[in-house]
Amino acid sequence: MSSPEQWTRPQSGAGSAATAAQPSPEQVIAGLRATTEGGAELTQLLTPEGERLPSPQFDPYLTDVDAETLRGLYRDMVLVRRADRECNAMQRQGQLGIWVPLLGQEAAQVGSGRALQPQDMAFPSYREHGVAYTRGVDFTELLGIFRCTDHSQWDFAGHRFHPYTIVIGNQVLNAAGYAMGQKFEGKVGEEPDAEATICYFGDGATSQGDVHEGFVWAAVYDAPLVFFCQNNQWAISEPTERQSRLPLYQRARGYGFPGIRVDGNDVLACLAVTRWALEECRRGNGPVLIEAYTYRMDAHTTTDDPTRYRLSDELEAWKLKDPIERVRVHLSRSGGADQDYFDEVQAEADRFAAELRDFCFAMPDPPPERLFSAVYSEPSPQLDAQREEYLAYHAGFADGGHR
Repeated sequence: MSSPEQWTRPQSGAGSAATAAQPSPEQVIAGLRATTEGGAELTQLLTPEGERLPSPQFDPYLTDVDAETLRGLYRDMVLVRRADRECNAMQRQGQLGIWVPLLGQEAAQVGSGRALQPQDMAFPSYREHGVAYTRGVDFTELLGIFRCTDHSQWDFAGHRFHPYTIVIGNQVLNAAGYAMGQKFEGKVGEEPDAEATICYFGDGATSQGDVHEGFVWAAVYDAPLVFFCQNNQWAISEPTERQSRLPLYQRARGYGFPGIRVDGNDVLACLAVTRWALEECRRGNGPVLIEAYTYRMDAHTTTDDPTRYRLSDELEAWKLKDPIERVRVHLSRSGGADQDYFDEVQAEADRFAAELRDFCFAMPDPPPERLFSAVYSEPSPQLDAQREEYLAYHAGFADGGHR
């Protein structure tokens, strides 16, 4: 997190916003130290150097994780990152209207996503491409949202993955209501098919009233809901210290349920902690707040320029904590994988990106009536009238179409 002292308003004639109000070297060092470890209560199982740390509390949730499983997690993160980079490039080339990068947050998303059971439900915001991947949503099904040709076309119930939510924090209320329904319908308990819900949001969303209300409702009804906050240090251009006086995970205390901070760049820690939290919720001990302490390595969206508000030193420091690199180093040191495997995964990732690109360039424009279909579960006279009026208006142009 950046030091607050650097956030002074530039004076007239002080230069551009990107260079004005430069912090002192001492402020830079203080800011970097603040982001180094994430605090004394950070749960970490795999260090940035690839060293496996024992944990009496969370190791029992990783008993099934062998070298093959770890190779699979590595592959997941590499493919997700490669697809994310390709989509970012396609937006720059005019093929997507906007893209929301996840660069740097692969471990938080893949680790927590792989912790889910088939019967669990996930509520994303708009950056959870890695979670979507772990839930079996084809990456091509995400493109329509950002190409502005579709709402969200995957099978929500089948994948147990809700549509993306653009309104900041609104998905927390949706998830709280869904989890309360799981509780009311008796889907919580010791049964093997017991259910839980996970809801994703960023550090900036914690300043929204919807998140507060979701915490309240989930707490008073003991909803089986894991609140998964990806604290990537920046709510667009505002650092986390301007969002809260306390570490975000400690906010759970005020609502009467547990909170925990996990290294969001550690895929093993994210997997284990999320498994623990989901198990707590399925047994009726929810809700739980997880703060995944990570970093947004790219812009907030492709409409954002992060060089205007954060220092390159901060970015360089977080590169040393790369979530994919630490798994690669661990696999290499432990003999779990060799260079041939890493080359094979990279080649697969490149093929994956090429297929995604080909699909995007060949995507047809939807027919005009698509605007009215697959929005409501049942038709209504009002919707039918609006559709007929629009189609008549659309057909009135000489070229037979109007955008």
